[in-house]
Amino acid sequence: MKQQPTMPKAVEDCHELLAWMIPKLDQFPRNRRFTLGKRIESGLLRVLENLIQATYQKPHAAYLQAANVQLDVVRHLWRLSHTLQSVSHQNYGKGAERLTGLGRQIGGWRKSSGK
Repeated sequence: MKQQPTMPKAVEDCHELLAWMIPKLDQFPRNRRFTLGKRIESGLLRVLENLIQATYQKPHAAYLQAANVQLDVVRHLWRLSHTLQSVSHQNYGKGAERLTGLGRQIGGWRKSSGK
């Protein structure tokens, strides 16, 4: 019987980021919650899906590239939500740090799988 691969740290961290960020998105003003908030949430869910697919599929490169591009879109939407004052400065900073950390992990995974 084939053993399931263990989940990489990037998958776990993306899951934790979603669990942290979704309640913040729920607090967006109503006019932003169903546009900007949903786009951020959907984007992060796509990142998670791509990371899980990269765990099970070889080569990983296409899934990791897709996750990285989607994460960059989410970063820009998160920054826009701060510009539009939908998220507090403190929460913006925490979210930006987590997004950057996840991006570093994806980049490291891409580097290590390319060897």
